[in-house]
Amino acid sequence: MLNVNEIERHDYDVIIIGAGGAGLRAAIECSNHGLTTGIICKSLLGKAHTVMAEGGMAAALGYKDKRDNWKIHFRDTMFGGKFLNNSRMAQLHAQQAPERVKELEDWGAVFDRLNDGLISQRNFGGHYYPRLAHVGDRTGLELIRTLQDKTVHSPGVKVHMECTVLDLLKDGDRVAGAIGYWKETGRFVLFTAKAVVLATGSIGKSWRITSNSWESTGDGVALAYEAGAELLDMEFTQFHPTGMVWPPSVRGTLVTEGVRGDGGVLLNNKGERFMFNYIPDNYKERTAADAAEADRWLNGDEKARRPPELLTRDVVARAINAEVKAGRGSPHGGAFLDIANKRPAEFIRKRLPSMYHQFKELAELDITREPMEVGPTMHYAMGGVRVDPETQMSRVPGLFAAGEVSGGMHGANRLGGNSLSDLIVFGKLAGDGAAAYVKACPALALDEAQVMRSVRRATDILNRESGENPYAIHEALMDMMQANVGIIRIKHELEKAVEEIAKLKARATSVKAHGATQYNAGWHEALDLRNLLIVSESVARHALLREESRGGHTREDFPGDATNKEWAKWNIVTRKGADGQMECEKIPHDPTPPELQAILDAKPEELEG
Repeated sequence: MLNVNEIERHDYDVIIIGAGGAGLRAAIECSNHGLTTGIICKSLLGKAHTVMAEGGMAAALGYKDKRDNWKIHFRDTMFGGKFLNNSRMAQLHAQQAPERVKELEDWGAVFDRLNDGLISQRNFGGHYYPRLAHVGDRTGLELIRTLQDKTVHSPGVKVHMECTVLDLLKDGDRVAGAIGYWKETGRFVLFTAKAVVLATGSIGKSWRITSNSWESTGDGVALAYEAGAELLDMEFTQFHPTGMVWPPSVRGTLVTEGVRGDGGVLLNNKGERFMFNYIPDNYKERTAADAAEADRWLNGDEKARRPPELLTRDVVARAINAEVKAGRGSPHGGAFLDIANKRPAEFIRKRLPSMYHQFKELAELDITREPMEVGPTMHYAMGGVRVDPETQMSRVPGLFAAGEVSGGMHGANRLGGNSLSDLIVFGKLAGDGAAAYVKACPALALDEAQVMRSVRRATDILNRESGENPYAIHEALMDMMQANVGIIRIKHELEKAVEEIAKLKARATSVKAHGATQYNAGWHEALDLRNLLIVSESVARHALLREESRGGHTREDFPGDATNKEWAKWNIVTRKGADGQMECEKIPHDPTPPELQAILDAKPEELEG
């Protein structure tokens, strides 16, 4: 039997699980504080889901329109989140995003430029002014490139690639490290630290149609849950309105909102620009009222209101879904996104090079000549680990979370472009919070029994004579979540989802992977199942409990987006109960301070800088 002393060990002040934008920015800040920092990434450094955020990062720089400022950005974020955002997080984000973007520029990020040399900013859904700093349609890639270069030159930081964390370790109620395994060899590896920052990203692989990569199995959410943290707002899952729908091999692959930000329009199979039929009453003062107004914007009038294609993502996704259900969808079950008839070919190839090549290579379609077929794809989780707005620490001492794995910032629906600035704002704050905690934390002890329990849980999967196929369980989970906890939800389907998840959990207890530990993809899949099932159960239970439609959560049996003022007073949290069962409850929503409420009550024109 393996002994703890035989396990490879690394000791740090802080370990960061995840090497996307939030994780790298947190590592840089920890280094700035003089801490030894270990970064653990499930895949290779640089292959983070951050690169899928292509359109830009939102920051009220005021370069494209001097009237923009943090107050209007804050207001847009709260409106987009249907007022369930943690207002302090939204405030910190709006105030600090410009400085973080300028910092990236200082570190070498090469943004697109205006004629006067300042960073260019484009329109995006839900933003009142052009606000997204961008690098063509490869902004996330530039963010990762810049942070990666800065990280590898930061003293005291070491990166551990292709390493998956199995469990967090604790000393009493405090986090004390993590146990994981190397993908290449299957050997276990132990990390000790006074603080752990979770930056593991999304949960999308619980659904059949998703823009998320294979790594997005909800690891950070599940690790935090098992360690005693609370999960917040898990019912709010964002289905990005424009994923590829054809061919089937790339179904769900993201089509950046930058296509619509640069003039693309949505059409049904009758050639109708249908988004004008789906403008919610509470948006009619904040978006284009008719086609003529939208055409003014397309013709370059920056004072014109935004077109309806740039309504918030939840609205656009539901509109496409409604058109398909009404028989007006595209041949493969989506809608047409046309920029070919709105912009010159040279403009499209320059501003949207990734989209041009993506469709050319994967769908044999030239977007400078033909419309794209697009439809909703599971893209982003607004919910996640419940954290303190100032420090990003969870209720578990020493456990921090930043980026998509944390909850609170985006409320019921995230605005496009807020994800990248979220990463760098809260990644830095998590680094600051972890540094302050580490400097005040006493010495911690390693509980060898915890380590061995985790090792046994992992090796039991290999040592069984027979058992369930992990791939079959995952396939069943994805189909069930797509059918019952998708873009449109209803009580009896959500109840069925909870029942089916319980059955899948029971099957997963006897899962079997064949072969040895080296490069054993079946074993990796089996180990991911616990995380996938925790995430799926929390989303389904939250969705069943929230009896209203709000943002990314649409209940067919409770229609009317965000019209229920009573539900605006409540968030939903999940925690692991003393009996090991999942507990969900409503908690009062944190009130918005009067000075921030005054911003929400004002008209944008009254807040212009």
